[in-house]
Amino acid sequence: MIKAVGQAMSAAIEAAKLRETAQTRAPAPVAPAASSILEEVVTSPAARLAAQGAPLDVDKISRIKAAIASGNYPVDPDKIADSMVELDLPRARH
Repeated sequence: MIKAVGQAMSAAIEAAKLRETAQTRAPAPVAPAASSILEEVVTSPAARLAAQGAPLDVDKISRIKAAIASGNYPVDPDKIADSMVELDLPRARH
């Protein structure tokens, strides 16, 4: 099912807020009795990157929000449609 643009943006904004909140909170202490396997998973580079979440360009997000609020955000329906079709029906790559 396809979400409306407003719903998708709201979900993305809420996810960004959750990541910002998670970054400002102190991490929960790890129990000293944790197994060595758990410690390896928690300290692996992939686990650290996953815990940080996707990088956010807060300035760019603010500019886009302001443009949307003022009605000056450019929308190209043909480009949006092409991107949606590409997501659902990717072209064969040779």
